[in-house]
Amino acid sequence: MSGAARTKRSLYMEWAKTRSHAKYNLSTSGLLGVPRREFPVNLDELEITAPGNYGYAPLERRLAEHAGVPEECVVAAAGTSMANHLAMAALLDPGDEVLIEQPAYGPLLDVANYLGVRIKRLPRRFEARFSIGLEELQRAISTSTRLIVLTNLHNPSGALLSAEMLQAVGKVAHRARVRVLVDEVYLEMLFGKPAPFCFPIGNAIAGVSENPFIVTSSLTKVYGLSGLRCGWILAAPELARRMWLLNDLFAATGAHPAERLSLMAFDHLEQFRERARALLTANRTLLDAFLDSRRDIECFHPPAGTVVFPRLPLGLTRRDPEAFFQLLREKYETTVVPGSMFEMPRHFRIGIGGDTATLAGGLERVGAALDAFAKQ
Repeated sequence: MSGAARTKRSLYMEWAKTRSHAKYNLSTSGLLGVPRREFPVNLDELEITAPGNYGYAPLERRLAEHAGVPEECVVAAAGTSMANHLAMAALLDPGDEVLIEQPAYGPLLDVANYLGVRIKRLPRRFEARFSIGLEELQRAISTSTRLIVLTNLHNPSGALLSAEMLQAVGKVAHRARVRVLVDEVYLEMLFGKPAPFCFPIGNAIAGVSENPFIVTSSLTKVYGLSGLRCGWILAAPELARRMWLLNDLFAATGAHPAERLSLMAFDHLEQFRERARALLTANRTLLDAFLDSRRDIECFHPPAGTVVFPRLPLGLTRRDPEAFFQLLREKYETTVVPGSMFEMPRHFRIGIGGDTATLAGGLERVGAALDAFAKQ
């Protein structure tokens, strides 16, 4: 078997599915799933099969309304992961250059590798609060660059890119004739604060037909509705059409019961939003208290979201940081995402979107494990 064949996998997703499970699971980046009893199902509105088409028209209209864009700019997808895959596959050919933030969510790199493109990195440094250096971005773009890939809120740090920064990025990209893919799956966790949604920014820069931004999102992370796989892409109409046609190779048609349930979810989205807001308000209080109590870890405090990305003390990481994560899991029954999954071994990602009692117990055990490991 060739080396290329062996790399057609996602190490991050494999870790998440096989090694993240624990009594105190702090590795999940989404919100606690909505239970069946809290989902307002109208069985009379469910159907198993629909006529094949490019999207379920009522859901397409609702997605366009939710995003504030024309319907011809919307492409439905099976979650944000497939949305990112479709967007990148529609734009990139083998050998093209793509500029991806660092640290990055693993599957974004995995898709780029799978597509056979050349990857260049754009640093988002801890010391700079995981911001983007505009001059560094301009220097990194070459005549071979076809796409810039960012997340906002940033995964794994939770850092927010401002509207002013995104406008500057969009202008640079438009001048260089480069597209910008922005995964906004966490952005609605700002909960009413002004949110720098990229697609309107791109329209202001270049108009709908030449908008440099491509945006992906879903109902997964913010609303606790992962099982619906309701994701979407926002793109200029010609590019959106290209993605619909490409999706014929992957998904052909959507799972119609999930499309119907997604439509029902949009009818009650404020209910799910308030549920998320209340949970994260309680959980962020616990997280802030934990971080304030520790002098041995450093952490950028993001303005919103479900993830933070603390840095372990240098003395601890002079040994094997993976040994710490193993101790945490095996003795303290707690998992976080090791920083090696994001190319930064001194760090680890904590997710705070789960049950409040589980978070409280998990944070207590992270502290105990840090204390125990420091004494070894």
